[in-house]
Amino acid sequence: MTSSQNKILVTGGAGFIGSNFVHYWVKHHPNDKIVVLDKLTYAGNLENLAAVKEQITFIKGDICEPADVKKAMDGCDVVVHFAAESHVDRSIQNPDIFVKTNVLGTQVLLDQALKNKVKRFHHVSTDEVFGQLALDSKEKWNESSPYNPRSPYSASKASSDHLVRSYYYTFNLPITISNCANNIGPFMFPEKLIPLAITNLLEGKKVPIYKPGNQIREWLYVEDHCSGIEAILEKGKAGETYFIGPNNPEVSNLDIIRKILVLMKLGDDMIEFVGDRPGHDQKYALDHGKITKELGWQPKFALDESLKIMVDWYAKNQEWWKRVKSGEYRK
Repeated sequence: MTSSQNKILVTGGAGFIGSNFVHYWVKHHPNDKIVVLDKLTYAGNLENLAAVKEQITFIKGDICEPADVKKAMDGCDVVVHFAAESHVDRSIQNPDIFVKTNVLGTQVLLDQALKNKVKRFHHVSTDEVFGQLALDSKEKWNESSPYNPRSPYSASKASSDHLVRSYYYTFNLPITISNCANNIGPFMFPEKLIPLAITNLLEGKKVPIYKPGNQIREWLYVEDHCSGIEAILEKGKAGETYFIGPNNPEVSNLDIIRKILVLMKLGDDMIEFVGDRPGHDQKYALDHGKITKELGWQPKFALDESLKIMVDWYAKNQEWWKRVKSGEYRK
């Protein structure tokens, strides 16, 4: 991908990570044209794009509908594909939606990208496709680790990764894939652990944690994720996969909530343990050495700094998340 002016299609650009990417790209690449395609399901919110609405073209549409995809991708050089059903708990209740959106929707996009002869199709994936590590394991996954998804969500994302890769080998479509750690940042949907904790505490409610709370996750600040994708688009090699992760120490779900309680000057009495979810992965850990070595990318945000930004943002943007929690934003 050259640095001359590009027209970029961002799928799922009204969601949490997608909208942060749009904000990042508008700021750092003001000459590029951005088209956002989003179905505006529960996770998509046009309010996330309010500050940049003059600089982008928004199309409400479904990645599973070829006509919507054809319209949105018209004239685009680059596709950055965020659109996905992504909440594990929801995938346990309705696996069919996950297979349709994450697998069939991706295939519709790939077909249109071939027809349009796009310069790069970048597919955004997750660390969850690799399954889980034991809590006491010192192992970290790398780009050649075997896939071992354990939820309908991660299985659907694994399927889409394989599909994207197959279009490179079979049809020579210039693809790249990134697998990332759990993201945190502004506009994060409040049903996820960290924003749920912060918003509940702001409302004077307790924080539910799946017991025993010892599951370990890595937390990547969303702006670091965006700069990682930027590095892949600008310097990454077609056909390659890159991991985007933080430099943070390992931390359990219980410890992350305790960090938030300290920031908000509250005690452990605000924690409420709830029954664990089926097939709950114990631990994720990515080795992002490849993107650092080959593309010179490094994360900038430390965990404590990221959490402080999160707490401050949700405290200042209560109208936004209250409208999300009440469902008002859907209107």
